Amino acid sequence: MFEKIANIFKIPDLRKRVLFTLGMLAVYRLGSHIPTPGINADLLAQFFNQNSGSALGLVDLFSGGNLRKLTVFALGIMPYITASIIFQLLTVIYEPLAKLQKEGELGRRKITQWTRYVTVLLGIVQSFAIALTLTSTTTGAPMVTISRGAFIPLCVLTLTAGTAFIMWLGEQITERGIGNGMSLLIFTGIVVGLPRGIQELYIKARDSAWGAFTPIAILILIAGMIAVVAFIVYVERSERRIPVQYAKRIVGRRMMGGQSTHLPLKVNSGGVMPIIFASSILSAPLLFANATIFGYSLRDSAFFGPILRNLAPGEPWYELLSMVAIVFFAYFYISIVFRPDDIADNMRKYGGFIPGIRPGKRTANFINDVLTRITLVGALYLIIIWIIPTLLISGIHFNHIALIGPIFDRFPSWVTNGLGVNFYFGGTSLLIVVGVAMDTVQQIESQLVMRHYDGFSPKSGRIRGRKSW
Repeated sequence: MFEKIANIFKIPDLRKRVLFTLGMLAVYRLGSHIPTPGINADLLAQFFNQNSGSALGLVDLFSGGNLRKLTVFALGIMPYITASIIFQLLTVIYEPLAKLQKEGELGRRKITQWTRYVTVLLGIVQSFAIALTLTSTTTGAPMVTISRGAFIPLCVLTLTAGTAFIMWLGEQITERGIGNGMSLLIFTGIVVGLPRGIQELYIKARDSAWGAFTPIAILILIAGMIAVVAFIVYVERSERRIPVQYAKRIVGRRMMGGQSTHLPLKVNSGGVMPIIFASSILSAPLLFANATIFGYSLRDSAFFGPILRNLAPGEPWYELLSMVAIVFFAYFYISIVFRPDDIADNMRKYGGFIPGIRPGKRTANFINDVLTRITLVGALYLIIIWIIPTLLISGIHFNHIALIGPIFDRFPSWVTNGLGVNFYFGGTSLLIVVGVAMDTVQQIESQLVMRHYDGFSPKSGRIRGRKSW
């Protein structure tokens, strides 16, 4: 293993990419220790500890713990993800934008530029909501140490600039580094929080937070984490292979084709993106729920209050909407990544066909049917991964439902109230960590194999047909 890692640094281009990626991630972590001026860090940390089992904890997870400390990177990458969702949806329903996307590199650059503008706009709106929330505290010591008139514009400017800088970091990693920059930033934020999560778990075990059930709960949690990681690796590696046969054809004086291959379709082609998309959409109301504007709080509203309470993690409506959103974004993402018509046309152009399926439209329909079935399996897998942290943190509050509530009152309290475990041990965070790590290692391995070095996996080896000395 050490020899294979050393091979990375033997290739100048790959070495530069890896070092550049590590440097950009170091800059991201450096910015995570620069607080926004005028904030009372102790009271803010206390507020997050009291609301760790809510959707606020999930937003803090994706920001890498920056929201908890209100650093310059407090908004994280969520505004960029939300802006990307908006434009990807618009390319489907808005014809001029769809035509612009089909224009090639120039059209994609234009859409990317507009995405950046919308990211900055969303950063302004979200940072303004955060500033209003922090300056609206009426009980106890104030969370803001400077005047409201000075803190609001300062907070908006600082957090928006931090969001724009994170967006630039992610794009630079994607272009000049290794792996997907945005995913790596989220990955880094989760990994650096694992020691804190382990410490909190140790404190719960030491203080017997779950009573006599504590030792059993710790063992179940550890075994569950191992099982979830194994389950994630198994599904992420799973794929449906469609056999493809290429007919023989003469090009010049050479006989080409006549070989059999396969078209690999991953069970979970969208990776963690459907969960991130669903989380960003459902967590958006949270930023405005605690805001007080001119003495009026949305949470205390007769109309919006019940809606916001039902959209809290652990509530049946929130979990149901989450499942629907994950299924929707799983199909939506696969419709953007895979174009069955384009795949069928390329196969026909080079003399390829699926045995038993006529080339052209029928091949495209066959690929689309296969994608529809395996994407449903992938979406159900993502729902299972999504529901695990809910059960660990807050449980599912079926006891709030009028007719079936008394039935769930008979169950142990951890079923409806959860174990209060941190998000870092949930399926969502493990999926992000494992998925991003596997994708990044796969990209590094492809670079090694392309240059005739051994990869990380046992089956990678060197490229056949080359003699090694």
